[in-house]
Amino acid sequence: QVQLVESGGGLVQAGGSLNLSCVASIRIFSIADMGWYRQAPGKQRDLVAQVTGGGVIRYGDFVKGRFTISRDNAKKAVYLRMNSLKLEDTAVYYCNAVVFRTDYWGQGTQVTVSS
Repeated sequence: QVQLVESGGGLVQAGGSLNLSCVASIRIFSIADMGWYRQAPGKQRDLVAQVTGGGVIRYGDFVKGRFTISRDNAKKAVYLRMNSLKLEDTAVYYCNAVVFRTDYWGQGTQVTVSS
């Protein structure tokens, strides 16, 4: 059973920064594609960033160089560093793992950006 546990969300002022962490209980973490998605109220869940097991990284178009995803295979963790946060970044952020074409999700962590 794969479990993903996120941490690091919270309230931050516009222009500020936050670090999100996700620890995964995946037996062979290094082969998993790990990512972050977000969902604002009334909107669809969108990709924020993903780093594959092979190290390929992609970001959502709205990121525009503000966020950085990284992973630590030894710690079975994936991180999201978010800088220059905007009001529109307010959402629940979900950790995602793809293992053998199966998606797994964390419970989500709230990020609220205030003016």
